[in-house]
Order: sequence, then C-alpha cells, then structure tokens
Amino acid sequence: MTRRVVITADDLGREPGSSEVIADLLAEGHVSATTLICVSPVAERAAKRVWELGVVPRVHVTLTSERGIPRWRPLDGAASLVDQDGTLSDDPLVLGARGEARDVIREADAQLHWMRDRGPVPVAADSHAGTLYGLHGRSWLAEALQWCARHGLAFRLPRDPEPYFGGPLPPPLAAAHERAVALADALGVSIPQTIATNRRTARELGTYERLRDDYLRRLAALPEGTSELFLHPSREDAVAGPDGIVRTWETRLLRDPVWHAALQSEGVEVVGGWWAS
Repeated sequence: MTRRVVITADDLGREPGSSEVIADLLAEGHVSATTLICVSPVAERAAKRVWELGVVPRVHVTLTSERGIPRWRPLDGAASLVDQDGTLSDDPLVLGARGEARDVIREADAQLHWMRDRGPVPVAADSHAGTLYGLHGRSWLAEALQWCARHGLAFRLPRDPEPYFGGPLPPPLAAAHERAVALADALGVSIPQTIATNRRTARELGTYERLRDDYLRRLAALPEGTSELFLHPSREDAVAGPDGIVRTWETRLLRDPVWHAALQSEGVEVVGGWWAS
C-alpha cells in the first residue's frame, strides 16, 4: 500500500479573486482538485474555466453565506435554511438550530442538478463550513451519506478523524463518527482515510513559516491509503480581515519549493480523488 493525497483548493466560485487563484493553481499543477460553491453568482464563470482545464469540481454543498461578501441565496429556497430576506445566514450555528433535514437534502439536490445541467457530472461531494457534520448543531450526516449513495457520489468523511480534530474525539462524537463510517461502508460511499486543513487564525500562527511547518508536519504524518489536504487559497484583497492573510499564505505554500520538495521526499503520490485509487 502507498500513501496518496488529494490536494484540494476549496471554495471555487466564492468570489472572483479566490476563483482566479484556484484556477491558476490548477493550471500550474499545484492542486489536484477543487470544490464549487454553486450558489455564488460567479459560480458558472468560475466552473467554466476549470472545466476547460479538464477538472471536474466536487459539489461543495453550501448551506450558509460568508461574512464580508454579499449573502448567497439557496437554489431551492427551502424555508428552514434562510433568513427573512431569503438569504442563507452567515452563522452556521443559526443553521444548526433551525435547518430541517428535508430542506437540506432538497438544497443539496438543487446544487447537484445545477452542476449536472451545466457541465461534467461531479463524482463527489463535501460540506461547506462543515455544516452537514453536526459541528454547529443538528447533524445531517446520515441523510448526506444516503443522498450520496443515491447519486453515486463519494463524500469527504475521514475514516480516521484525529488528524483533523487534533486528537481523539469526545466519546459521544466518536460514537457518532463510528456509526457514520459504518453507514458509508454499508452504502458503498467512498470516503478518504483522513483529512486535514489549517484551522488556526493568522494571529495564532504568527508567520507564514509556522503555517508551512504545520502543513509539512501534516504531510509527514499522512497514513497509508488516500487522504485529503484541503486549503482555501486566495488573494488577500479578495477576503476581508485576518482570514485573507491565511488564504494568501496557503496560496504561497502551494507554490513553495520547500513544500514540493517535501512531497517528493515523503514519497506521497498526489491524486485527484480518494475514490479513484
């Protein structure tokens, strides 16, 4: 068995700046996958560029807006997902308190069909801001896995969650995760061995070098099988506040010769998806 990694640039379509950076990184061969926010007004233009590169984004099931940019509207418009103005809340906790499973799946269906109607059919899905996993209230993980099985989609659910969470899960969450992995296997939904990303702020990191060192550590610790590292590269002018700094650092990392040398020295094969290995 060998170690493989999918290097994913999340949030294609978020806004023009991030979308341009992600498309450039794909064209340069610095990332091997991306995920598409279908509810964004620039989603179609962003998707077209990466389709032209021969890349099929995953459907990034999006149930919340983001602070700092105009709020998004759902494609289906289900009542439990939106504020009074018809937009998706930018607070995942609000969604976690009020979202109904039937509305979540209706919106996931709408986003998947949006992609199928416009370009190559996606073969995998994941969750923007982790909302499907129950990290902010209600969990729709079982429903999401059943939805993936119906549509023949792989799903970003780590078989081993510790690298993402930074340690063992609390017992109730560990039991829920174990049930979800068993359900994915029973349904035939392909999942990665593990996943990892940066979860620290610019203030917590302090410097680019600390972010790079953290990703180098994560790379060295990848287990056998196919895992995923997902990042959110962008330009600092495209994302307001400290988040923009971290996203700029991630763009720099993906082009950093030190990072590429580590990929080679660690003997980790970069692949396009955990479902294809």
